[in-house]
Parts: sequence; structure tokens; C-alpha cells
Amino acid sequence: MKPFQARTKPFLQWLVPSLFCLYLVAPAALSADSTLLPDVAVPPDTRQDATSVDGPSEDETSPGPAVSTADGVTLELIMSDPDWLGSAPQDPYWSDDSQHLYFHRKRQGYEEQDLYRLARDGDTPRIVDDAELGQVDVEDGDWSADRRFKTYAHRGDIFFKDVTGGEVQQLTRSVDTEHHPRFMDGDRRILFQRGHNVFVRHLDNGLESQLVDLRLEKDPAEETASSYLERQQRKLLDIIRQRDEDEARQRQRSTEQRQMDASLPPEPWYLGDEIEIISSTASPSGDWMALVVREVQRDDGRKDQMPNYVTASGYVESRDVRPKVGTADGGGEQLWILDLTAGQRHEIDFALLPGISEDPLADLRKRAAADASAREAAEQTKERGAGDASADTTKTDDAPEDDAPKTRPVLLEEPLHWSPDGQRLLLQAHSYDNKDRWIAVVARHDFKLQPIHRLQQEGWINWSFNEYGWLPDSRSFYFLSEESGFSQLYWHDLRQGTTQRLTNSESVVADPLPTVDGSSLYFTANTLHPGRYEVYRVAVGSPAGAVEQVSDLGGRNSFALSPDGEQLAILHSTTTRPPELFVQAASPGAESRQVTHTVSEAFTSLEWVAPDIVAVPSSHQDKPIYSRYYAPSSERGHGAEGQPAVVFVHGAGYLQNAHQGWSGYFREFMFHTLLSQHGYAVLDMDYRASAGYGAEWRQAIYRQMGGPELEDLQDGVDWLVQEHGVDRSRIGVYGGSYGGFLTMMALFKEPDLFACGAALRPVTDWAHYNHPYTSNILNTPDVDPWAYERSSPIELADGLSRPLLICAPMQDDNVFFQDTVRLAQRLIELEKEDWEVAIFPVEPHGFRQPSSWLNEYRRIFKLFEQHLQPPNCEKAMQ
Repeated sequence: MKPFQARTKPFLQWLVPSLFCLYLVAPAALSADSTLLPDVAVPPDTRQDATSVDGPSEDETSPGPAVSTADGVTLELIMSDPDWLGSAPQDPYWSDDSQHLYFHRKRQGYEEQDLYRLARDGDTPRIVDDAELGQVDVEDGDWSADRRFKTYAHRGDIFFKDVTGGEVQQLTRSVDTEHHPRFMDGDRRILFQRGHNVFVRHLDNGLESQLVDLRLEKDPAEETASSYLERQQRKLLDIIRQRDEDEARQRQRSTEQRQMDASLPPEPWYLGDEIEIISSTASPSGDWMALVVREVQRDDGRKDQMPNYVTASGYVESRDVRPKVGTADGGGEQLWILDLTAGQRHEIDFALLPGISEDPLADLRKRAAADASAREAAEQTKERGAGDASADTTKTDDAPEDDAPKTRPVLLEEPLHWSPDGQRLLLQAHSYDNKDRWIAVVARHDFKLQPIHRLQQEGWINWSFNEYGWLPDSRSFYFLSEESGFSQLYWHDLRQGTTQRLTNSESVVADPLPTVDGSSLYFTANTLHPGRYEVYRVAVGSPAGAVEQVSDLGGRNSFALSPDGEQLAILHSTTTRPPELFVQAASPGAESRQVTHTVSEAFTSLEWVAPDIVAVPSSHQDKPIYSRYYAPSSERGHGAEGQPAVVFVHGAGYLQNAHQGWSGYFREFMFHTLLSQHGYAVLDMDYRASAGYGAEWRQAIYRQMGGPELEDLQDGVDWLVQEHGVDRSRIGVYGGSYGGFLTMMALFKEPDLFACGAALRPVTDWAHYNHPYTSNILNTPDVDPWAYERSSPIELADGLSRPLLICAPMQDDNVFFQDTVRLAQRLIELEKEDWEVAIFPVEPHGFRQPSSWLNEYRRIFKLFEQHLQPPNCEKAMQ
């Protein structure tokens, strides 16, 4: 895994890229954890030449586009194209010889990115020219045993490099995508895949040979006349029988030729037409292959439709979008191991996984079945016009048997890992209900599943912290687990059959990366403070807790280790500065040196309010609620009862924003400075459900979204009043996506808590959201309708009594516009007042157009000015 890339849970192959769906994604130029926007074509004459884009020197900053800061921090400036802040470095990696550092930066004015190169001891990054991109070093790949050679995939083709001499040889150039190259039997043959088929390139003579030809078809030799007409044709007509016999002889002859003539490609391997391949990986020796497959004939759920009203054609155009939670059939995956030499297939039996036959939702299923039976009986009684239509919906003694599967479906995490010697396959599997995660090994000598580790959660298995992999000895591996309540690093030795915990702290360990020799693992952790992430190192096999701190920069840090193991490239950020690259020796106590200066002078020239990271006491549990607090920088709005305040609610639920680094919510950070300058205090809380605080904190919302989080917001309001003299009657709230959902829950469930609120792209009914995210937390509507009813704002809309602004993008394929439309109709029918909806016709979940951002935040600011500043506030609270 790459430490710099934002991770989403990959074990659900059908997963839409929205497990962190309720996160307001920052542009890639500004956040090391953000998702890249699609590349766009740039005319050649618009590309800056290398001399004009050389990296800045020590005392230079990235100029960015021309913007005016004469008026200070304004909404127009904050919501303009973020290129004006500068383009931060992203995805750093080291050259193969460890002498240069590569990283990407967004090109000013375009979505396209440029690759930069920086000498290990230099301070002037230079852009990599287009002519060099085909020969440039690539981060991933496979090294020969003596580390003299490297093979790698680059832009869908396979390359071979002599690392000592620097020569690069391109082995494939095709429209097909080749991937996963690795050396086999020394360094003169390279194994790679084209699609799901496996090939070998012989470097000595240039021969490319195919090892397997997988076909998702029925074997023609096994075809039989299945219908009456087909049988009749063969019974009555000699020509049909003769053709069948000729085809059978040709197949037999082809098989005999392939067995005798090594120059011919392998016979097709017919897998049938009832499955599809999800993923595949060949063993290092090329004689075994692991396939993850699933049935083709399954119900993935009905897809919804999303209309687009602003089109080039002038007509309304619609497209398919995701299905809703609980509407798919819930089928699992299978693991097949193919013996490419013997032509045999081995299906791995998941029944050996401990607890696979248990149903954690059995009681809920039984209760739901009883309620369904009671409703059906009541409806039948009503139709007959006699008797009492009421029923005891909690009685379960006479409930029908549930139809839960005897063995829960299993989904496999990508990638599967063959051991370096090719003798064992290491895999990670999740139950479809995501209550269990298993790590297991399959050995080639018996193909039996050997379970190693089982992680159980009452709520759900985290979609983060699932990294695992072999060490070079092929007899041990590392993995992350939240078994202790926090993501920690473990090491398992197959020879001894023992698992050892390498870290021992109530902190979050992430991004483990082994050294080349496998003696140590580097990782990041928030050991010193929940919001501070440093780089650490631990020796494999050392006692638990024998961890060394490597970086000491403060803020938030992620890293790339050089191939020689001697240097670290660190992406470092603070609450007021976007990420910059630092370089240091990969050892404790080493001095760090900043090597990029990409933040614009326009940004650094302004006075930004640095938030304090505070621990707000909780009245519901013994741990504080870490938050960002922005103190007001002016006396504007202060009254006899104190000052006004705004509570910002971050999105995603599972996201950490009260950390010491640069936030993906960079626009909100700047907006909070503006609010501070206008006399508002601002509180940004990592409520329960947020990331960074362990499994218990994350799962507090299981079956009750909008409950514990709202309790934490109440504690935040009390803290503002008690510690900072905030006027309780003049506090507003706003947030996007999950934050929009919580804004509504606050206004609907606790109408006296906030004077007004702005809900941006909010979820209003969880039964309309996607399956991967929602089913983790609320199960499915048919199994756990009670969780959905108490967690969905539309069910609680009668509680609205304060002004509400809803901002809804119409091209949102994450939280559908339908959520807002249905809630609007509900509010109309409830005859509610003081609410409004602002629609944004061309915007997706994360806005793209600066004009839309500006329009939205003008509305939010106006809402607060109208209802939180005197003399309007007294009227608003009446």
C-alpha cells in the first residue's frame, strides 16, 4: 500500500468510490489525502516549458494565479479557484537508486498534473519533460534478488531496468493493459498479466509466451444437445452428427499437438459462463494462479436514475446511478486456485473460517420477521373488516424461521499475496455483513484454508487499517488489526504458529511499510496526541512497545522510504499550511530539511486564524471530544449575554478534522477565519463516529446515527457558553453531507440547541443511501428498520422550528437530489416555515465551480448574519 494515497475499503469489488462518501473532498492540489479529479486534455501550446516551471528556490513561493488580497479575507477570495493558494506536492516517491525524489503537482489552471524531480541533496525541483516520461523511474515494481534489475508496469506497459547502469528496456507496447510484472527463476524471465491471462517474456531471446488462456465460456467438449429440437436434429440428420464428430476430432487433435509441440500456446481453460473474474494473481513461479470469482446471475439491486437539466443537446438526459442499501442479493465471492501445469482447479472452502456459520443479526432478523407477520395479519384482519388490527410487534416466540444463509457470504480483500517463494497464498476476507474479518493462508501442498486471525466487531469492521503482507522470508507476515480497540501492528510467524503484537498504545497505527530485508517496519501513528501523526519504526520480533519515533515535525505527516532504506521523504502540514516535502535520514533524531516551497505569497500574506486543538469535556463518556476552536478576532456582535458562535460539523462521519495538519476542508478553514473576523467563535468537533480515536469511538453510532454525535454537539455548545462566554441563544450550525445530516438531526431533535442551521448536500433518509456505507452502521432496512427510523431526518422533520437552509447539488450521484426533494415535500405537508432550498443544477457532491461555492457560502453567511447578530437574533429565537 502507498502511504500517501487515500484509502477506501477495497474488499467490496462492486463498491462505489464513496466509503468515505460523506467527506467534502479537497482538490488534489491541496490535500495529500484527497481524490484526484479526472485528467483533462491540455493543448500542447498551453504547457509550460521546463525552464519556466523549475521549482522555487529556498526563499521563493509558488505565485499561483493573479488574485487580489487588498481587501483581506473575503468570500470572493476564499471561494475562487483554489489554484491561488499554490499547488502542493503529492504522491512523493524515490528513484530506484535513491538519489532523486519524485512528486506530482497540479498544473496551474488545469486538472492535469506534472511530475517533478529533485536531487537527494538539492533544493530546486525540476519538471520532468514529456519526452522523459517513458523512461522515468516508477515507484512500484519487482526487484531481482540481487537488486541489480527491476521490472515494472508503467502506463499499461511492461518495462525492464538495469538499475546499476540505468538502461531501460520497454518490453510491451500495446493498447491492452499489462500489469503485475515480476521476475521468475532469476532475472532473465519476467512474468506479467494481460487482463487475467498470464505471460512470460524471455529476456535472452525476446520470446513472449502465454501460460494460460482463461475463457468465460462453456467447454465446447462438454456441450450436449439440451433441447428437443437439438436432439431431434442429431437423431434425424447425418450431417449434424458428422459435424459434431469432426469438431470433436479437431479438438482432440489440437490437444495432442499442444502436448507434443512446445511452440504452441496452451489450451483454452474454460471457466464457464456463469461466473465473472473479480481479480487474479499468478504465483512467482508462474505455475499457479489465484482467481476471485462471483456468479454472473445475481441481483445487484435496481439502479436509480439521475436527470441532467443543463445539457449540450438542450434535452433532459438521464443516467444510471447506484442502487439503494439492502436491494442487492448479498452474494459472496469464491476463491479458486488453478494448477496451470496439471490443469486442475481447487476451490477453497470458506466453511473453515471460524464463526462463518454464525449469524450476528439473527435476533434482529427474527424480530423483523415477527413484525412482518404481525403487519400481514393486521392487514388481513382489516380487509375482512373484523377484529382488532393491532399486534404486539415485539413478540418473537412464534416468529417464523429466518432465511439467513447457513454460511455467511465472504468477500475477499484485494490484493491477494503469494509468498515470495510461491508456496503459500495469504488472503484477507470479510463477511458480507462486515461483522468479521479473517486473515488466512492457503498452502499449495493441500489447498486447505488455515485461519490465522479473526477480528470481530459488534458494529462493523473498519474499512481502513486492513494492510497486510509477507516479509521476505516467506514464513512470516505483518498485518494491522483493531483487536485491541485501536489499529495496531502485528507479526505472525508460521514456523512457530505465533502472533506477536509489535505496537502497544491507545493510538492509531497506519501505513506499515517493511524495509527491503524485512527486519523493520515503518509506520505512522498519533501516539503523542490524537491529532499529531509522526513516523515511527519497530524491529520485527521486538517486544511489544519497543517502538522508535523517527520524525519530530508536529502536525500531520506521511512518508516514503527510499529503496536503500536510508532516507525518508515526508509530506508535512500544519493547521495553517498545506503540505510541503521534507527530507531526513530514516533514523530517530535525524534533522528534517524542507525541500519544496509551494504555498503562494498571496496566501501567506494574509492573517489566518490558527485554530486551537482543544479537548472538550464529554458528559456521556470519560474521553474528551477533540475539536478545533477558532477564537473571534473582533468584538463585533458581542452583547450583554456574550458573543455569537458557529458550530461546523465535518462530513463522512468517519473522518478526523481536529488534527494538527492541513484540513481537506480548506475552504471552511478560510471561512472560519472570516467568521472570526466578524466576531464569531467557531467550533469544529470530532464527534463520536470520527476517525483517529479507536474502534469504540467509531462504532458509538451503530444502529443510532445522529444520537451520540448530537450529544457531543450539545457538550460543545455548553463548553462554548461556559468557557468562552458565548451567548447560548446565538449559536448556528452548518455542515455538508454527513455534516448536513447532523445539522438536520440537531434542528429536528433538539430545536432549542441552535438558532439556525445550513445543511449542505445532506442525507435525509438512510434507506436511500448506498449499501457499503449504510449497511455497516444501520444493517439493512428489512433486517433493522428501527435503526433507519431513528436515524433518518425525514422521520423526525416535525421537530423543525428554527430557520433551515438546504443546499442541494442536482448532479450528486452520491447523496441523490431526491433526498432533498422528498424532505421538501415532507416539510410542505407538515406546513413548516422558515426553511428554503437552494439548488445547484450542474454540481456533483463536491462542488467544482467557484461560482457555486461562492453562491452557497454567501447564503450560509447571510443566514448567520440574519439570525445570530443583534438585533435579529432575539426575533429569530422567538
